[in-house]
Amino acid sequence: MDKKQLEDVKFDFIRYANCWEDADILLEGLNPQPHGRYLSIGSAGDNSFSLLTTSPEFVVAVDISKVQLYLVELKKLAIEKFSHKEFLEFLGFSVSDNRLKLFDLIKYELNPETKDYWEYNSRQIEAGLIYEGKFEKYFLFFSKWVVPLIHNQRRIAELFRAKSEEEQTEFYQEKWNSWRWRMLFKVFFSKRVMGNFGRDPAFLREVKVPVSEYIFQKAEKHLSSTYAQQNYFLRFIHTGNFGDKLPHYVREENYLTIKKNIGKLHIFEGLAEKAMKEFPNINYMNLSNIFEYMDEGLFKIVVEDLLDNTASNARFAYWNLMVPRKFVDIFPDRVNYEEELSMALMSKDKGFFYKQVVVDQKL
Repeated sequence: MDKKQLEDVKFDFIRYANCWEDADILLEGLNPQPHGRYLSIGSAGDNSFSLLTTSPEFVVAVDISKVQLYLVELKKLAIEKFSHKEFLEFLGFSVSDNRLKLFDLIKYELNPETKDYWEYNSRQIEAGLIYEGKFEKYFLFFSKWVVPLIHNQRRIAELFRAKSEEEQTEFYQEKWNSWRWRMLFKVFFSKRVMGNFGRDPAFLREVKVPVSEYIFQKAEKHLSSTYAQQNYFLRFIHTGNFGDKLPHYVREENYLTIKKNIGKLHIFEGLAEKAMKEFPNINYMNLSNIFEYMDEGLFKIVVEDLLDNTASNARFAYWNLMVPRKFVDIFPDRVNYEEELSMALMSKDKGFFYKQVVVDQKL
């Protein structure tokens, strides 16, 4: 990722307090073997932690945002030191008035710079870190102020109730998809509102489609399917919390495995290309949706570098939101686009707002 292309983007605050790509399908797509060597876009750390369930040799969480890596480091230490119950309390998955006391127990084991940052921003810890990213606050506003103008609590609960595909579709069409839902949804998820309050205008620079209509169509399809009923992203967006629908890395059985392997996670500030020089022969890559922000020229340069400097038969997983980017479109002789697998994963992706998930293997 070229910093020059994002020179207008601010990196002095938490943009994402959670990863908004589905770790379950990430793992299914990469289909990792034991002792894998992973490079993973850091973001909030969640999916990098999930990769620790695969018995890896190492996982490198890389990001150009120092503040995002402060968050990853704090979560990493919390996993190492806290029980599952304490971790849920500390991050905000469960109610607690004990978060600052928990922080005091571990803060001196953080790097000094990280410790200083979190002491200065202790209010965010007290509030529950999973709610403190810019993107999360955008959704919290939606759940608190917009959704209640459209649906009451009983109808919101009905959205997530177990029912057949036919019943879910009928519920969406007859009870959920009102004119008020369509109007307010499209206003709130417009390019202007999302750019200013959710993501960043620079992240939408390459987007050429009508944003609100695109996202509405994706939401309509997903809310009409049974996959919506267990979707923790959807639960957060509509209710302001995850409830009992937890992300992959927080589920107790996964948390215990991650805790055992937490020493295998390395944190790297900078570009993925630089991280590969320090950690060579990477054979699995979680690339989030970083290509969304690149113009076609930079995309080609970055992909060529990735293909030149990864292990034989390396596997790549990445997401497109509204900007189509696929390795095979520029290097058809160097990668195998696993189309059937990618399409199957996309059909059940809890990140329903993405255009596609792509799984490639280096030839």
